[in-house]
Amino acid sequence: MIRRPGRTARRMVASGVAVTVAGVLTGCGSGKSASTESAAKPELRVTGAYMPAPVTDGMAAGFFVVRNSGGADTLLSVTSGLAKDVTMHSTQGGVMQEEKSFAVPADGALDFARGGSHLMFEQLTHKPKQGDKVSVKLHFRKAGELDVQLPVKPATYNPTNAN
Repeated sequence: MIRRPGRTARRMVASGVAVTVAGVLTGCGSGKSASTESAAKPELRVTGAYMPAPVTDGMAAGFFVVRNSGGADTLLSVTSGLAKDVTMHSTQGGVMQEEKSFAVPADGALDFARGGSHLMFEQLTHKPKQGDKVSVKLHFRKAGELDVQLPVKPATYNPTNAN
């Protein structure tokens, strides 16, 4: 006669396996769980914001860096009284593509720079000139809205070459 372990024995083995798996999982990683990091409050600030003076009456570009010293967030959209439509674009391999959102990594940065990701202001209400400041509102999933001023710089301005 073959004897099977009883219900109590099976429960003890199952409990032991569960405790072992939990112990292994607890020992892995940096001590912060992914859910803890993503749930942390984003701490956002914008630096290096500017708009090159537009060369046409109907379109302009905008650049800035979102620095985040907190949990991850997502830039969902941008609005401005300067334009009927403000869109976000990425550029990879010289090809520009409109994006619906951009990730802002935890303890990282989102960089909108010449030759890369940028804003496009279309159907301008007026053509801003060098020295003006353009108000924009950044809309984030967790952090809400952030007001930013984009100083209008010379059309050839590039912060990597600025004094």
